[in-house]
Order: sequence, then C-alpha cells, then structure tokens
Amino acid sequence: MALHFLVESSSDAAVGDLVSLTGAEAKHAAVVRRLRVGEAVTVGDGSGVWLSGVAEDVSPSRVDVRVSERSVEAAPTPRIVLAQALAKGDRDELAVQAACELGVDEIVPWQAGRSVSRWDGPKAVKGRERWATIVREAAKQAHRAWVPVVAPPASTADLAARAASQRVLLLDPTAPTRLSQLEPDGRDIVLVVGPEGGISDEELTKLSDAGAERVLLGDTVLRTSTAGPAAIAVLSVALRRW
Repeated sequence: MALHFLVESSSDAAVGDLVSLTGAEAKHAAVVRRLRVGEAVTVGDGSGVWLSGVAEDVSPSRVDVRVSERSVEAAPTPRIVLAQALAKGDRDELAVQAACELGVDEIVPWQAGRSVSRWDGPKAVKGRERWATIVREAAKQAHRAWVPVVAPPASTADLAARAASQRVLLLDPTAPTRLSQLEPDGRDIVLVVGPEGGISDEELTKLSDAGAERVLLGDTVLRTSTAGPAAIAVLSVALRRW
C-alpha cells in the first residue's frame, strides 16, 4: 500500500498538478519513511480530498508529488463522536489513537468529575493540541480521507446539551441494554466514556435527564482506554461502515 501524507493546501490540486510536502511532513516522508523518487504515494487534505501520485523529487525539506488521480470522499453520516474522559497516564491518549484508527469522526475531551487528570488554563490548550497531533498521525497511518476533529474540552453540562440534537450513549457496565441491540436512528452518535473511577451517579443522572441512554458493551468491565474503541467497532457494524 502506498504511503499516505497530509497536506491541507492540496484541496484544489488537479490531475497533473505538483503537490509539495514541506516542513515536518517532508522530513517524515524523506527521513523516517525513506520515500524514494518514483514511489507511489497518496496525499489528502483531511477533509475528503484524496490524491494519488508519484514522488518526483525527495529531500528532507521538500517532497514534490505529481498528481495522477483525484477523488473526493463524502463525510461519513451519521457521525460517531467519542466523548473521552481525561485519564491518568496515557490511557486517554491510547483511546484517542485507537478511536481514530477505527473511524471516529470527532473527539471531545471530557473533564469528568472523577478524572484524575485536570486540564486547566494553558494545560487545556496544550492537551488539545497533543490530542490533535495524535489524531493526525493515526489518521495518516489508517489512510483516512477525513481527519477527526478534536473539540474543546467539555463539561458534563456541555455533553448534556448535545442530547438535544444528537444520540448520547453512556457506556455503563450496569446498564440494562446492550449497545449491540440498539438500532441507529439517523442521528449523530456521541459515546460517553468515563475515567478510571467510572461515571459518577450525579453525572449519570444529569446526562440521563437530558435524554442520554445508558448502554452496556458486554459482561466484562473495560478500561477507559479500550471501552471507546470497542464501542466504535460495534457501531461500525451497525452503521454498515464495516
């Protein structure tokens, strides 16, 4: 499979045009991936545009690709959104990476009541940027035409507000309904994953009162790093993405 790279400025490129990778993307292609002249590559803008071509010139500072094919992939619908609670260590980052590879369309950092990690002030900006970098790299590795959006950090009230127009599903090991039993209804789906200590009773009540549904993945209790990706896999089958 051809190596894939992201260049936001490639959205207007046509067959026959030259698209250039520069900066970190060029260095990654030339030094890390050891791209060679004449090698087939694909280039995307992260918003549906997909270009196929051949590398004509390769250096650590600039890689030129001659476009041979162009297509535009429609955005998935309904969308899958992962509201991932902030977690200690790198568990939330592992969830974000796997969710992107599995097809999530948006990721919302959730400052849950039991989150050990706290994003306050400049740390919130840095944390979101870190997640965006993880998402970008995972999208490239997975050859995705659309790079998921990383939303600003959300509170429980923010998630409750989404229930007015989106289908909010709370992953709860005590829920009476299995996720695999739900039928899609056309609305975007927001999967809410709690931190290590789980979603508090107060949060469950607030979100349920707003219209969120409690759902069960299976008979085992998954870590916060694996619950979201597992749920996305289940939904991908139900939505016929897989």
